[in-house]
Amino acid sequence: MEQWESLADKKNWRITQLANGFYQTECKHVDLDTWHDVTRRETIEGAEAAIDGSIDHFKKKIEAAAGPKVVKTFE
Repeated sequence: MEQWESLADKKNWRITQLANGFYQTECKHVDLDTWHDVTRRETIEGAEAAIDGSIDHFKKKIEAAAGPKVVKTFE
């Protein structure tokens, strides 16, 4: 859960440019304080969009881990 919470925070992500001109997204591993490559994209915009998608994914995982969400009750 701690890693998911870390990955749901954009400050724990970065984009690096590789020698071939592609952009690599990297996330910080919470326990090791090291960076790990995740995806490669042709543009910096594509790389940032990939990060945003990953953040949304981990936010949903955190929400789902809390159990079912009551959306309507009846009397």
